[in-house]
Amino acid sequence: QVQLVESGGGLVQAGGSLRLSCVVSGRNLMNGAMGWFRQAPGKERVFVAAISSSGASTRYADSVKGRFTISRDNAKNTVYLQMNSLKPEDTAVYLCAADLRRPYGTSTVAMYYDYWGQGTQVTVSS
Repeated sequence: QVQLVESGGGLVQAGGSLRLSCVVSGRNLMNGAMGWFRQAPGKERVFVAAISSSGASTRYADSVKGRFTISRDNAKNTVYLQMNSLKPEDTAVYLCAADLRRPYGTSTVAMYYDYWGQGTQVTVSS
């Protein structure tokens, strides 16, 4: 069984930075592509970024391109999301997810991800 635990969220002023981490246990992370999604209150879960199993491929939502960077350390079973130049509209619960069926992909579709963490809250004040 795969477990994902996010950390690193918090309250930050607009223009600030945060680094989210997602530690995966229970299965070899190298077998899966990983993604970050976010969900604001009353809104749908939306794609933020994804990285393939080797880290060779990444994909970003247009809203975060140039500001966010996804990376992974397979030796530590950890995926990161570096968030810079944060804006109030980035406020949401951020969730990481594992896609173990398409390890070479970087899917933007939530339903393709097999396992999810509980999320970490990111709040950006203006």
